[in-house]
Amino acid sequence: QVQAVESGGGLVQAGGSLRLSCTVSGLVFGDVNMGWFRQAPGKEREGVACIDWTGTIETYADFVEGRFAISRDNANNTVYLQMNNLKSEDTAMYYCIPVAFIGTRGLRVPESNAWGKGTQVTVSL
Repeated sequence: QVQAVESGGGLVQAGGSLRLSCTVSGLVFGDVNMGWFRQAPGKEREGVACIDWTGTIETYADFVEGRFAISRDNANNTVYLQMNNLKSEDTAMYYCIPVAFIGTRGLRVPESNAWGKGTQVTVSL
């Protein structure tokens, strides 16, 4: 059973930074592409970033605008999301999950029962 545990969220002022972590179990982590997604109150879940299984191909949603960086550590079954210059509109619950594709297709929200509890990011003005 695939299980993802996200951490690293918190309350930060606009312009600040956070580094999210997600540790995944129940699969061969080094064989799968990974994605970060987020969901703000009253909004649909959306893709933020994804990374291929080798860690060399990264894709970002347009709204990231160069502020975030996704990376992974296959030895420790962990994927990261470094978020800089945070804006109030980045406030959301953030989730990671394996994705079938890379590139923009990897930013589509997958149908899965492996969603974790997420980690809350709140950006104050």
